[in-house]
Amino acid sequence: MTFNEYQAAALKTALKSYDDPILQNSIWVMGIAGESGEIVEKWKKSVAYRQGNFSKEEFTDFSKELADVIWYIAVLADSLDLKLDDLMQANVAKLADRQKRGVIKGAGDNR
Repeated sequence: MTFNEYQAAALKTALKSYDDPILQNSIWVMGIAGESGEIVEKWKKSVAYRQGNFSKEEFTDFSKELADVIWYIAVLADSLDLKLDDLMQANVAKLADRQKRGVIKGAGDNR
């Protein structure tokens, strides 16, 4: 499955709450933040209580949260007329350029 194929499949399950694009996109953005927070919480508990180990069930739950973040990114990107394949290709090109110039480590988006 390509990123664009995933995006198209994800959109079939997207429930729009608002006709106003600002409000609807805010829901998608908050979804990304909320699901990312769940990832952080599961990771924190693993490190704090289990020396960084996950049971098989905990790892499955962690994986589901990662997938939820991807889903929200896919629907937000579509609402902004962005295709996941394009985003991923641009990101890899940006990182390869940084690596080539020796600035993979550092601060700032435009290094």
